Amino acid sequence: MEKKKVDFRMFKRLMLYVTPYKKLFVFAAFCVLLLSFLSPLRPYLIGKMVDNYIVNTQNKELLLRWCIGIVGLLFLEGVLQFVSSYFSNLLAQSVIRDIRKKLFAHVVSFRMKYFDKTPLGALVTRVVSDLEAITQVFSSGIMEMSRDLISLTVVLSLMFYTNWELSLMTLIPIPLLIIATRIFARAMKSAFQLERKQVTKLNTFVQEHLTGMSVVQLFNKNAEEYDKFVEINKGHRRAHINAVWANSIFFPVVEMLSSLSIAFLLVWGAINAGGKNTIEVQAMYGQIIAFTLWIYQLYRPIRQLADKFNVLQRGIVRAERIFEIIDHRDQRQESGQLREVDFGQNISFNDVSFSYDGDAEVLKKINLKIETGKMVAIVGATGAGKSTIVNILGRFYEHQSGTIKIGIVDIKDISLSTLRENIAIVLQDIFLFSDTIHNNITLGDESISRAAVIEAAKAVGAHDFISKLPDGYDYTIGERGSVLSVGQRQLLAFIRAYVYDPQILILDEATSSVDNESEMLIQKATANLTKGRTSIVIAHRLSTIQKADQIVVMELGEIIEKGTHNELLLENGKYRTLYEKQIFKPA
Repeated sequence: MEKKKVDFRMFKRLMLYVTPYKKLFVFAAFCVLLLSFLSPLRPYLIGKMVDNYIVNTQNKELLLRWCIGIVGLLFLEGVLQFVSSYFSNLLAQSVIRDIRKKLFAHVVSFRMKYFDKTPLGALVTRVVSDLEAITQVFSSGIMEMSRDLISLTVVLSLMFYTNWELSLMTLIPIPLLIIATRIFARAMKSAFQLERKQVTKLNTFVQEHLTGMSVVQLFNKNAEEYDKFVEINKGHRRAHINAVWANSIFFPVVEMLSSLSIAFLLVWGAINAGGKNTIEVQAMYGQIIAFTLWIYQLYRPIRQLADKFNVLQRGIVRAERIFEIIDHRDQRQESGQLREVDFGQNISFNDVSFSYDGDAEVLKKINLKIETGKMVAIVGATGAGKSTIVNILGRFYEHQSGTIKIGIVDIKDISLSTLRENIAIVLQDIFLFSDTIHNNITLGDESISRAAVIEAAKAVGAHDFISKLPDGYDYTIGERGSVLSVGQRQLLAFIRAYVYDPQILILDEATSSVDNESEMLIQKATANLTKGRTSIVIAHRLSTIQKADQIVVMELGEIIEKGTHNELLLENGKYRTLYEKQIFKPA
């Protein structure tokens, strides 16, 4: 019982999204209401026409008028069906557009921690497949269910109005149909929940393995991963077949029961015709014809109600998943309010501690001052906490204790958009979109001109290689920039940072994966890009940071040394050890 209440609340919540489109909804509902009355009225008029103008009077002129009237009624029904279908779908697409916008806006507001734990395939399923299922709730679920329910009421009313005895006779199979419908509804609920899980599992597997195809092929795991896919695909097939199985049983049962009703109707007619004169028997023709048509109109809505209940149930199940994300608040990034902030001030970390999982601290009581316009380099072994400093400064993750300030302003008080407009980060793993060079640099910002992009490319030293590409800056680089070398992708990231002209620049392992020639270009680009800017450089190659104004050495989440290159070498500490290992490393 609790599950039904939850489902009903979910349905009401979905209906709240119809509020901005009340007029559209009312118009579509009005057309559905008219259809619900007109369709059952047609058999009644046909029965009257048979009794009055075929069996009895045989008045050809009146018969023709009635035929024209019924054809006109059929035409009106067709128009109303088209209008109601069109506007129902228009309503559905408008509602789903709003939900999708809200869902996507909510997803992009999450902290990175959420994406660390949530498979991307599952999110793709929510934003695409699940929302498409909800679309059907509005386009073919609610309206058609309402039409079928009203139509059933009108059909039954006309049947009992015409002949209550005959109505009872034809309704004998209905209790069996009600029982079958309840069993079908339970089976479909279970089948759709299983199907939902399998679709998510399949999407997640495909997305991850297509993204990581190079790893699969590099380690010769093609056959093993294919076998895993086959098993997941079998699970998806079983889940879908369960739903099809329920449909395959239910609909033949409906057809059988409707045929049984017609059989009862004909038997009743034959029994009542016995012992009656010709005129009395002829008086039954119109009723028999009308009831035969009504039986089809009676069982078709019942069959469709089960089908539409199927659609509604699927949509509610998917809506639960959508609203789980929309209701998820723990992972949302705190926004801050300040938009007018002077970023040309010192950055200070004061007793900053941070943990990814709330348990093991990755940063421990960090105290660090980065002066305006200076370059600070952070070095240390893998896992020392270097990249974490970048993550919390850009507020991709929120630190748990201590303060990070720009001047006297806590970064948590600054709006995220303002903060990130003034910070540019160049990562080791550059993400590029399957788009042109120009669009990857500007990220679709039309205010950045081609001339500004070319100027930035020249400053970074990338203009020559871009000019040699087939379409230059309009060259489409493919997914994740796979047609470019690691160094070229890195240079594009530098250009991207340059054109956005940030106040604070962060270079995270920017040269750790490039060849010597590319490293020289990147070092030159780094010099141009960091000139006059507050810069934080995280590097494994210590040769790239010798000119830094301050070098910070980290170990196990703590700062253990600070100073210039020469000062740290004289200290004969951790930095000197790291430096000598790289300088005297065997070739």
